[in-house]
Amino acid sequence: MNRLSGYVLRQLAIGLIAVTGGLAVLIWLTQSLRFIELVLNRGLSLAVFFELTVFMLPNFIAVILPVTTFIVILAVYSRMEDDRELVVMRAAGMGPGALARPALVLAAMAAVTGWAMNLWIVPESYRAFREYQFEIRNRMAAVLLQEGVFNDLGAGLTVYVRARDGDGSFRGIMVHDAREAEAPATILAERGWLSVEGSTPRVTLENGTRQEVDRRTGTLRLLSFAENTLSLASGAGPEEVRYRDARERGVLELLHPDPAERVSERDRARFVVEAHQRLAGPLITLSLALVALAVLLNGEFSRHGKAGRVLTAVGLGAGLVALGVAIGNLATRELGLVPLIWAQAVLPGLVALVWLLNPPRPRVPAADPAPG
Repeated sequence: MNRLSGYVLRQLAIGLIAVTGGLAVLIWLTQSLRFIELVLNRGLSLAVFFELTVFMLPNFIAVILPVTTFIVILAVYSRMEDDRELVVMRAAGMGPGALARPALVLAAMAAVTGWAMNLWIVPESYRAFREYQFEIRNRMAAVLLQEGVFNDLGAGLTVYVRARDGDGSFRGIMVHDAREAEAPATILAERGWLSVEGSTPRVTLENGTRQEVDRRTGTLRLLSFAENTLSLASGAGPEEVRYRDARERGVLELLHPDPAERVSERDRARFVVEAHQRLAGPLITLSLALVALAVLLNGEFSRHGKAGRVLTAVGLGAGLVALGVAIGNLATRELGLVPLIWAQAVLPGLVALVWLLNPPRPRVPAADPAPG
């Protein structure tokens, strides 16, 4: 029995790794397309691109792991029934509980992995992703200037570059700096080059003029210079505090956010729902596995196939996942519905477990009475 269970568990583990890895990479490729523009048009290196997008992978894996576990259990047990392997195992004395044991072990391992990812790996990786994205869009974006385009760097700063030379310097530069509302300035320069001091990008300009209008007097001031240095930092400096998304926070911080952040009531509700979904989410893995096993392992072997049972399992699994999404959305609007998150994660598995261990016995038609 142990050898048979080990054989089934190996088939399930290999399938889970292959399906989860392949689906995660596929989702990663589709999601990373929105960052391709930074590589093609703005000069971002491929190393930075991969480092940025790889931070998204743990979040994808945590979301799809319950579904891929369900799919692999359906696929492996369906194939084993087609190959008559389940018939042989039943003949060897393995009941529904023994046949389901390898799948439940795999689902338990997937659930433990899900908790580890939800409680630690996903918040850390997503926080690193958001910080890196914030750095690129608010600081490095100033370095990745496009030629022949008015580059809006935010906070009233617009830069135009006519051409970029092979050594990285620019020719034909125009900068409109309205960060000081009382004294907006337009700067024209023949040449310039970029440098980064700490986290602040700066442009050094040569042979140019600075035009500035005094709002109080309406006079135009014109200044010619041989060399001038201008900061291209958009927004606040390094001391700027970035508001963190719910997925970046740990469970304790979601349930008890810092009062100094002044979290809105809407965000507080989202935080509470996110915390309960992280804690209850891995239990859905077990429930989906039990639903698949209860439907597939209960019922007699039929030479006409098992398409009906497979479709029933797929429908129940899809309905369970859709119900979880709907309950999460409703609980965000009404926190009193949060217990339904736990009910949706636990109750279907308990019902499927009872059905698996105590399947309903088919009715035997009564024999016709013997003729008198």
